[in-house]
Amino acid sequence: MRGPLVVLGDALLDVDLQGRAGRLSPDAPVPVLDSLVESARPGGAGLAAELAARAGHDVVLVTALANDPAGARLAELLSSRVRVVPLPFDGETPVKQRVRAAGQSLLRLDSGDRPGTVRPTERDLASVADALGDAGAVLVADYGRGVTSVEEVRRLLGSLTRTPVVWDPHPRGAVPVEGARLVTPNQDEAARFAARSGCADGDLDGLAALARQASCLVGAWRVHSVCITLGPRGALLSHGESSPVLVPSPSVPCADPCGAGDRFAVTAALAIGEGAVTSEAVLAAVASAAEFVAAGGAAAIGTSAPAAWTGRPGRPGGTGEVLVATGGCFDLLHAGHVATLRAARELGDRLVVCLNSDASVRRLKGPTRPLVPAEDRARVLEALEYVDEVVLFEEDTPVEVLRRIRPDVWAKGGDYAGADVPEAAVLREWGGQAVVLPYLQGRSTSRLVATAASAPRGT
Repeated sequence: MRGPLVVLGDALLDVDLQGRAGRLSPDAPVPVLDSLVESARPGGAGLAAELAARAGHDVVLVTALANDPAGARLAELLSSRVRVVPLPFDGETPVKQRVRAAGQSLLRLDSGDRPGTVRPTERDLASVADALGDAGAVLVADYGRGVTSVEEVRRLLGSLTRTPVVWDPHPRGAVPVEGARLVTPNQDEAARFAARSGCADGDLDGLAALARQASCLVGAWRVHSVCITLGPRGALLSHGESSPVLVPSPSVPCADPCGAGDRFAVTAALAIGEGAVTSEAVLAAVASAAEFVAAGGAAAIGTSAPAAWTGRPGRPGGTGEVLVATGGCFDLLHAGHVATLRAARELGDRLVVCLNSDASVRRLKGPTRPLVPAEDRARVLEALEYVDEVVLFEEDTPVEVLRRIRPDVWAKGGDYAGADVPEAAVLREWGGQAVVLPYLQGRSTSRLVATAASAPRGT
């Protein structure tokens, strides 16, 4: 990256009171904690800056600091690798204190909520302009405390034409600046933003509703892409009208997801700053966030932040089975097929594979294909633990079979990233959603066939 990561937003002070819970109170059914140990760390934008600095990156933090004991403690806790551009704030430093035992949060106490105003001087704004001018990438960590609402700060952010901006929004914060490369709300935040922007659609639920919200927010905010983070389900990335990319998360143990959203946003911003395309950055961010929570989350490294949404796809209220479908020729099943099938199955409760018949494959691939007849291809697919059912179709496209089975989700391979999936229109007839899944690079049946044909014959 040509310059430092500039993190701009609202810094908080997070404090953990970690104790041992071995008994219940005699006067109330609550645990009694003893052997309490206090640890403090930066939170909010401060956490994002700290995570990037701990990974060895050059980081500048532009944030408001109140003139109070909590603000002084917050400044002391930031790594020496974080250069701070302070903006004067006449309110209180927000403090989030968590009472924890055995790795779990039992109670959170918030203080420092007295409202205030960020009041940068001309000299302060010149320092902000210098920091943004040198940035290789900018991450806006908005926690609704006022930094991103300062008109002069927004003007400076909006003037960045070549430096990528990743915006992690907050419902009480400012609207992302036009032209931001990526905006990363979680599911609850996306629903609130969508409702405010007139993007809500009560006739849709599950992934279809998320895709509609993300697509609409891309247009409402005039940004390049919106990625809704979904906790253990991964993330849904939309560039607007094309079918969204759904990046599943690896299954990892998670006792405390605190800080996962900040880790996601930091990883995405750094990846984009180093030249990755948005889908690659989101893929890296999902993997990084999963690794982060598996290692114990923010509390394990002395840093903490709000938790991301958790859950899995389903109908409102958690009722009803989610049916997922995917399709293809599946001639010479390879690792790329298996990865796609596994990811597709994670999206719901049942996976149906729509399989091209032999005649359909010949029309699509040529007279020498398929190499494996449909009956055998179906048997191999049915033997996979991720596949619940295989449906054969004779047409060139699976549109008619989709109308018969009416899946909630239609999953396609990553070669459709950034483009509309052909079957998306038919899914909309019953409120289903087409999504694109990442695929393993370099895996294809055609390539396998070509490699086999060119290999020297053995004797």
